[in-house]
Amino acid sequence: MANQNAQPRDSSLIRHEPGVPVIRNINTAGMFALYSKEVRRFLKVQMQTIWAPALTTLLFLIIFTVALGRGNLIVMGVPFADFVAPGLIIMSMVQNSFQNASTGLLVGKVQGTIVDYLMPPISAGELLFALVAASVTRSVFVGGAIWLGMALWPGVHVMPHHLWAVIWFGLAGSAMLAFLGILTAIWAEKFDHAAAVGNFVVAPLSLLSGTFYSMEHVAPVFRAISHANPFFYAISGFRYGFLAESDSPLLIGSAVLLGLNLVLALICYQAFAKGWKIKA
Repeated sequence: MANQNAQPRDSSLIRHEPGVPVIRNINTAGMFALYSKEVRRFLKVQMQTIWAPALTTLLFLIIFTVALGRGNLIVMGVPFADFVAPGLIIMSMVQNSFQNASTGLLVGKVQGTIVDYLMPPISAGELLFALVAASVTRSVFVGGAIWLGMALWPGVHVMPHHLWAVIWFGLAGSAMLAFLGILTAIWAEKFDHAAAVGNFVVAPLSLLSGTFYSMEHVAPVFRAISHANPFFYAISGFRYGFLAESDSPLLIGSAVLLGLNLVLALICYQAFAKGWKIKA
């Protein structure tokens, strides 16, 4: 009798059919949750992910200061220690951005926990944004730790002249390596593959990009090769923020980094959207 007296169900209360996404627009809560998870992941081992690379970079500075500081070597109008310091900062930033982006996703693939990235109700773009933002955050932490150590080191001047250039080229360079790290993790099937990209691609490009020398002191052929290296534009623009001098036009460097970031972002987005090598 109770069923007979019950009112018919209002079909307007059924908001979504099965299989239709409920979350509309941008899932900011999901992105922030994934971002927080990735940040907490590298902060739990911050001695390895932040302070160890910072110490290694500071050792480079100490070696160059001791070896060349007494010779009063001047590069681009400043002492060599002041010249090399910004390059060491951005070099460590981009390398750690790559490592963070490639490690987290690859661990999920190898250990079978990649489902933790794929099952939550976030889109491919939201997933990509959270992973890149976390990698850039780690690079900023590493860069800040290195800058603080260099600021306290006697005889080294690392106060920015153009803060906008420090921020823009630092973030653009770190984001570029984060996209490359994600693409590497998607492609790699084991840790050796990611290590090969890091050792034979990222490390040589970052070391041979004007970190330790100015383009005015190299042969024309090597200068042309360096200008084909995207790392060169990140380091040159980042150094401009500290020294107000650069080896290349800032507009060209900004355009190169922006274009590469857009291309890499599109490739990573398509790989996530299609589930290339991450979905059965």
